[in-house]
Amino acid sequence: MTDHGPFDVVALGESMVTFLPTRPGRLADVPSFDRGIGGAESNVACALAAAGHRTRWVSRVGADGFGDHLVAAVASYGVDVSQVARDPGRPTGVYFRTAGDRATDAHEVAYYRAGSAASAMTPGNVDLTAVRHARILHLSGITAALSDGCLELVRELTAPRRGRPLVSFDVNHRPGLWRDADGSALLRDLARRADLVFVGEDEAWGLDGPRAVRAALPEPEVLVVKQGPAGATAFHGPHATFVPALDVDVVAEVGAGDAFAAGFLSATLRALAVRDRLRHGHLWAAAALTAPGDLVAPPARDHADRLAALDDETWGRLRLGPGWTDDTRQPGEEEVPTP
Repeated sequence: MTDHGPFDVVALGESMVTFLPTRPGRLADVPSFDRGIGGAESNVACALAAAGHRTRWVSRVGADGFGDHLVAAVASYGVDVSQVARDPGRPTGVYFRTAGDRATDAHEVAYYRAGSAASAMTPGNVDLTAVRHARILHLSGITAALSDGCLELVRELTAPRRGRPLVSFDVNHRPGLWRDADGSALLRDLARRADLVFVGEDEAWGLDGPRAVRAALPEPEVLVVKQGPAGATAFHGPHATFVPALDVDVVAEVGAGDAFAAGFLSATLRALAVRDRLRHGHLWAAAALTAPGDLVAPPARDHADRLAALDDETWGRLRLGPGWTDDTRQPGEEEVPTP
């Protein structure tokens, strides 16, 4: 492969084959499933590649049919997969989930990822030079939870190092993945080593409000606290910027967090103002929320830029529903706000 300089974003982490039910119901009752892919970091890489950024996904998969499918599916978005290793002794992770809203008690997810190929990643079997060949290196707390070797790898990649890329870290605290260790405390330590951190208010160590989170994480240059349907606050140095979330007709509450991170990173690569980085995050999340599946194409750049430039009052009145990313109006025509 010819070297054309650093990638815009390199994302490292596990992706799995996802089995999505063909109809609502308990996993015990659903007779058939459709196959997809899912993985926080690869989702970000795919969304950014679809928006025209040069991205690479780094991981390990099994030397099996599911691994073949994963690599081909991620590559189909234009993501470089040359650093995805095949492990003949470990399987590719898979999971099954119900069709219902993840926020309800009826939602079920069955993971089959223990002992997966990705969980065997360590600093010794990953090409660290290839991982660092980026303007932004995107990681998440999910990887740190997979194994001691994966935790060691994330620690190595977040360690202070001269000339390292900007390190983006999505806390992504999944309590069910952590073994005996206190995952919450470990994730806070890792977040403090990053340059850009995404954290949901509901996973922020029980702290009360964005400013309390910032006080606990003073080191990252940029800290984004996601506040659910209310919006998100970004701290850039001592400055705080809040942008309300959009009013969205939700089709599926999957993939929105990864889409938000991808939108924010895309705007960061373009050196947009912090307010516009947050707005692009919300717009990309809205694209995910108004379409089925974990991986959805982001809005066209011109369309998103036009919406991100709206005045605060018009932004606050926007309502986006299914199909809004297919907008064909010419730049300059106003988006129709909610009455």
